[in-house]
Amino acid sequence: MISPKRSTSPVEVARHRDGSSKSDRDVVTVEEPLEIRLEVLEAGHTVEKSVSVTMRTPGDDFELTAGFLFTEGLIDGRDAVVDLSYCQDEEPQEYNIVTVRLRDPAAFDSSLLTRNFYMTSSCGVCGKASLEAIEIRGCEPLPDGPRVSADVIRSVPEKLRRAQPVFDRTGGIHAAGLFEPSGELVVLREDVGRHNAVDKVIGHELLEGRIPVTGSFLAVSGRTSFEIMQKALAAGISMVVAVGAPSSLAVDVADQFNMTLVGFTKPDGFNVYAGSSRVGS
Repeated sequence: MISPKRSTSPVEVARHRDGSSKSDRDVVTVEEPLEIRLEVLEAGHTVEKSVSVTMRTPGDDFELTAGFLFTEGLIDGRDAVVDLSYCQDEEPQEYNIVTVRLRDPAAFDSSLLTRNFYMTSSCGVCGKASLEAIEIRGCEPLPDGPRVSADVIRSVPEKLRRAQPVFDRTGGIHAAGLFEPSGELVVLREDVGRHNAVDKVIGHELLEGRIPVTGSFLAVSGRTSFEIMQKALAAGISMVVAVGAPSSLAVDVADQFNMTLVGFTKPDGFNVYAGSSRVGS
């Protein structure tokens, strides 16, 4: 689902080259807030509860919403969602607010909001507490497989790059892609936020009824953080290949939950930080 809003915006710039400057036009990536609301039951009445505001690039907003709710543990699968829609209360229609109608609004546990966002915050939570929080959510070590050849892994950065239309225009946006072990690209999404790009990919698979994602691997255009690894884990993705570096906690997640983590991926090589058994020669 592509939102009617543009993902890029024209701007006026002053280009300085070789000691001189001139006025010109450029294109930048759009960054706007997206508010996610859930229809829940409180005191016998259905109300809309705001659960998150994230800065994102417009486009695939419903996938972003579904992926975010699932990877953050606020819904347990596709069947929990009846409908996703843009806010209908304003004229013209508001495309920066997505409302989610749940199958069982009375079952939503609002305490999940405080508990969950404490876990995923980068501030004030030690690594041990974060790993324990993943276990509390019910995540378990992933099964072995799939196995991906070194040639396929080395080809990932260029395949990601070729499939990024917004990056072609702006040079300033992240990408996440889901690949088959053969190297075939399944789905790619772009966003100004690397976590949003991952949520869009996972949300796409969720809405298509393909969770857990057991036979594919995830590739990201930047670095790999704890949050990206826990999102991949929630979706059942056992291998993450990154163009950039991993964080220490990302490596810890991979080690503890039997995941493969690859970083600094280039056409001439890469580093394997965990789960080397899935990497073929």
